[in-house]
Amino acid sequence: MGNKWQVKKKNDPYYKRAKSENYRSRASYKLSQINKKYKIIKTSNKVLDLGAAPGGWSQIALEKVDEDGLVVAVDLNKIKPFEEDNFIFIRGDFTTDQTKEKIVNALDIKADTIISDAAPSTTGIKNLDHLRSIDLAENVLEICDFALKENGNLLIKVFQGEEYKNLLDKIKKKFKSLKTNKPPSSRNRSDEMYVIGLKFKG
Repeated sequence: MGNKWQVKKKNDPYYKRAKSENYRSRASYKLSQINKKYKIIKTSNKVLDLGAAPGGWSQIALEKVDEDGLVVAVDLNKIKPFEEDNFIFIRGDFTTDQTKEKIVNALDIKADTIISDAAPSTTGIKNLDHLRSIDLAENVLEICDFALKENGNLLIKVFQGEEYKNLLDKIKKKFKSLKTNKPPSSRNRSDEMYVIGLKFKG
């Protein structure tokens, strides 16, 4: 099983492309494709990347914000540093109060955009993995309340299932516009969906 997965990964066109273009993850293309369509990250923005390891989304965010912006990344796992000076890494669990306090201090002023490609440790039990994904997404949504500017944007990954619609309803209450997207680089067999909240009500 492990060997088969490794072969599939190495034959994946986005995996190959990420290697050749020096991106840390094939997931970089998911953010790039979504941002091209919805323009959630712009030059000079402050971006908060939750569940950021290995840094594929932070890498794209740094390209988009340019040297006048800031990317703050949070993850339990260590991230190899970037060369850019406008990158701050916080190692910790973004669901805890201690890490939330570090996020506030690092941002100084609230973020223009919050992004999260975070996923729970999967069990192979579809419904359980879905519920854990929803829990992570709801934690990201709570962080918006103190870390996202009014009219800011949100991008979050979630596994689809019975609580998916309830999550969408919660996001609708906080944002003026809601979009969902499964970018071309997302594997067809995956239950993941990307939810975009535009113009945070604050």
